[in-house]
Formats: sequence, C-alpha cells, structure tokens
Amino acid sequence: MEMTAWSALSRATHARPDRRAVTRATLHRVLAFARPHRARITGYVAVGVVEAVLTVASPLLAGRVVDAIVDGAATSVVVGLAVTIAALAVLATALGLVGRYLSASLGEGLILDLRTAVFDHVQRMPVAFFTRTRTGALVSRLDNDVLGAQRAFSDTLSGIVSNTVTLALALVAMLTLSWQVTVLALLLLPVFLLPARRIGRRLAALSRTAAVANAAMTGQTTERFSAPGATLVKLLGDPGRESARFAARARAVRDVGVRTAMVQWAFISALTLVSALALALVYGLGGAYALRGALDPGSVVALALLLTRLYAPLTALASARVDVSSALVSFERVFEVLDLVPLVRERPGAVDVPDGPVSVELDGVTFAYPAADRVSLASLEDVARLDGRGGVDVLHDVSFTVRPGQVVALVGSSGAGKSTIASLVPRLYDVDAGAVRLGGVDVRDLTAASIRRTVGVVTQDGHLFHESLRDNLLLAAPDATDDDLWDALARARLADLVRGLPDGLDTVVGERGYRFSGGERQRLTIARLLLARPRVVLLDEATAHLDATSEAAVQAALDEALEGRTAIVIAHRLSTVRGADCILVLEGGRVVERGRHEDLLALGGRYAELHRTQFGRPVAA
Repeated sequence: MEMTAWSALSRATHARPDRRAVTRATLHRVLAFARPHRARITGYVAVGVVEAVLTVASPLLAGRVVDAIVDGAATSVVVGLAVTIAALAVLATALGLVGRYLSASLGEGLILDLRTAVFDHVQRMPVAFFTRTRTGALVSRLDNDVLGAQRAFSDTLSGIVSNTVTLALALVAMLTLSWQVTVLALLLLPVFLLPARRIGRRLAALSRTAAVANAAMTGQTTERFSAPGATLVKLLGDPGRESARFAARARAVRDVGVRTAMVQWAFISALTLVSALALALVYGLGGAYALRGALDPGSVVALALLLTRLYAPLTALASARVDVSSALVSFERVFEVLDLVPLVRERPGAVDVPDGPVSVELDGVTFAYPAADRVSLASLEDVARLDGRGGVDVLHDVSFTVRPGQVVALVGSSGAGKSTIASLVPRLYDVDAGAVRLGGVDVRDLTAASIRRTVGVVTQDGHLFHESLRDNLLLAAPDATDDDLWDALARARLADLVRGLPDGLDTVVGERGYRFSGGERQRLTIARLLLARPRVVLLDEATAHLDATSEAAVQAALDEALEGRTAIVIAHRLSTVRGADCILVLEGGRVVERGRHEDLLALGGRYAELHRTQFGRPVAA
C-alpha cells in the first residue's frame, strides 16, 4: 500500500494542470511523431494488459490456497497453487522487465526525435531569433517540455490501459466474491481519492515554486561563475552582497523543500490510514460473513488483497486527465518552436556559388532588422506580448561592388550600418529591397552550404567553444589533418604557443576561449579561417580592443588570410585600412564617400574628419 501511495504522490507532484484547449491538429501531430514507434507502443500496451490480468489473478489464487487449507485438501493441491502463484510472480517480473525496456526505448526514442527536430529547426533560425531569445527558455523546450511530452507515451498511455483493465477485473472479481463487502469497502474510496486530488494540487504548486526558486538560484550561479560574470563581480561587485543574495535564494529552495517533505508525509500517512481502515472493514465484515458460513475464508483473503489492487489504478485514472493534458501541452510548446518559420530559407532549386574568383555586390540594398513578432516567441523572451512594430531601416539604397581579389574597407561612425552589411553578405539576414550577389548570383538563390564554404568571417570577439583547440579548428574543416592544423596555426603566428601547451592541440580553450588572450583568440579564429579557405573574407573589427603588440601579430595573420581573396574589411582604426583598394564611408546607412585613402583625405569630407578625430591632424599618404 505504501508503494501505491508513493505512486499517487509522484503523479500528483508532476501534474501540471493547464486549462488551454488542446486542438485536434495537435493530436494529429502527436500521432505523426508516434507513428514510427507504433510497434513498441502496441507491445507496451499489450504487456500492460497482461500485467493487469496477473495483478488480479494472484489474490484469487491466494484465496484458493486458504480455502484448500481450511478444507483439508491434499498437500499437492496447496503446493500446486503455491507453485502457480510463484510462476505468475516470475512471469510478472519478466513482463515488468520487458515493459520497462519498451517504456524506456519508446520514451527515449521519442525524446531523440523531438530534440533532434527542435535542434535542427532552431539551427535554421536567423540570428535575430537568437539575439532576442532567452537561452535558458529555449533549452527548457529541449529538456522539460520534451520530457513532459515523452511521459505521454512512456507512462500515461500504458497506465490508462493497464489501470482500466486492472480496475475492471478487480471490481468484477470482488463483486463475484461478495457484492455486499465490495460495496461497503468502496464507500471508503472517496476518502482515499479526495486527499490525493487535494494534496496533489498542493504538491504540484510546491513543485512549481521549487522550480522557480531553483531557477533563480542556478541563474545567479550560472552568471556569476562564467568568466565575464566572475570578472565583473571582482571588479565592481561586493562578495558579501553576492553571498547574501545567494543565501537568500538557497534558503527559499530549502524552505520549499521542507514544506514539500511535510506535505508528502501527511499525504502518505493519510493514504496509509485509509487503506488500513478499508482492510479492517473487509476483514471485519468478511470475517463475520465467513463465520456465518455466507463466505469462504479464502474469499475474505482474496477480497482484502484485491482491495489493495484498486487504490493505485483509481488514483492514476483520477489524475489521467491532468497527465494527458500536461503531456499534450508540452507537445504544444515543442510544436510552437517548430512552427516558427525561419525568415531565411533555402529556395527550391538553389545553386552553388560559381567556381573561380568571387565578386561581392550590393545593389540598391535597403534593410531593417525584423520586428520581434516575425522572428521570436513571447514565451521564449519571457514577455507577455511581442513587440509587433516594424523595424527602422538601417541601410538605405546601398550599392557597391568588390571585384575578385579586391579589398574594400567600410568605415564610419558606430551604428552607420557596417556590421549590418557584414551580416547580409553571408545571408544571416535577407534584404528588404535590392540584392546581395556572390559571383553575380543573388544569395537568395544560392545554397546555404556553398555560401558557408565561400564566405569566411572574423569578428571582434573571436568566439570559441568550450572544447579543445583541435575541435575548434576542425569546425571549419572537419577532414583536416594534424599537418593542416599546424600549418594554419603557423600561418596565424600561433604554432609556437600551441606547441608550448602541455596538451598541445588537445588543450581545452575554456568557455568562449577565455584561457587565451584576446589576441590569441583572434589568431585562433584566423587559423580557423585559413583552414576553411574561403574565397571571400569579411573582417568585422577584427583588431578592435587589442593592444599594439597583439594588433601587430593579428594584422600579420590577417595579411596572410587576405592574400588573393576578395575581402571586405570593417574597421574603426583608419590606420588598418589605408592600403585598401577602395574605402567606403557610411553614415546613417548610406554610402556618403568612396575612394582611396589619399583621395578621401584630399576631399576633406567625412573621412578626413574621422581621420582628424583619430590622429589630430592629416597624415600624408
């Protein structure tokens, strides 16, 4: 009976009531995900039905044993019945093992399908989606909601079938043995179900409170234990205040845990008491009938055992609606992400970037970053409603061409649109008007894979994954050999540094590469670029925030990376773009000047003004 109580407790704790209606379309999509697993689902349900039959058969056989003993039957009869009970127990154990395997393989298979579908879909989302979405909320869809959806098949589906069969068979058997005792015993069932439902809601509320409290506590530790967060606290924060905030959140988790433990104790105690009272009623009333000869002693034992078989299925079925609703809501939250249509999609019949040297052309490009309601979900941004206002144009009728092998520099004030252009060339976004072309072909007509192979980008943050140097480099060229890696490191002026590391190429770089200096991270990203061998290179403030020594080393590596390639270089430091074949000056999303360094200085316009701001006086070419 205690196991029955714990089962009911577990279901009540994990129930997540939701009053939103589940649509027929959601059910059809759920069935579509389940279709590849229908053989396991059928086997799982069949095993559950057989287990239900065995659950009811054992008490009946136990009653037969008691009757055989009372009637003085032959020893062989009693032994035979005992052997049968043992055989059924062994069979039930074996079926339990099979059922557990089917449940695990079904549930984990569904988790794999859902997580893969969500992961693949999210990878196709535009960068704007990631700039707006809370990472934790998105990861929760891959974790909590996928697990909630999985429970619909691994627990709820078979539970409904097997519990219904168990309940029906147990009731029929009890009514057959003694309908009077059965009816009176059933009168106590509401006393069992009411605390299960009421306390179950309380436990569910505590579970949600605990989740919020844990999220607050882990959120603080996640931010403070990251390299940038820890640095910020050490520079500006107060360790005592941080400790006090963490202690307050940890105490909230503790307090919820204590309340949950006490509610659980009350729940288990109440159910145990009710079951004891019900059994006392069966033994008392059934015993009285047996003494008057109206009921066999074995039937009394069978009734008592069958009564205990009613509590678990009744409790489970009572919460089945909530379980199903909760699982389907989890499915809907997963489908919500899958239904978010990526703004940047590969067209049918897309072609590869043409072979040979590649030109880059912007033709009358106008662009505004998409509004939130086009790229995100309110639930992923933790807001009540998304901002539906249209974006403001950041580029206005921008046109220029970078010929094969040419280096064009983009300069201008912050917010002028330089980095936006760098995002349009590799098609991280699509233009609102005009066209971006690679090799004379609109990027919207090119395959995403060929664009990735053609365009290489180095940004100012030099982002690296928390993996080994080898893994970070192989991201650009999975088939590269160690010789290729060392060659790229040498050309990026990093080979000596890596050889001096204890683990060499297997050195883990740390979160975002923070185990290396800014200049070293930049050169690692340049080495990755050299491995990729792109025909077009975009350098977006690649030497920003570096000291003179690091900048010199990075610039030398960049010169190696740019050799013979079509390049667009974005820089605030005008000293790094003096040798460009053409310099474009952007202001307010428009090209206001273009020409070589000397010509722009002689023009005395915006470029000359920027130059005076940085150097104090004009510098001869």
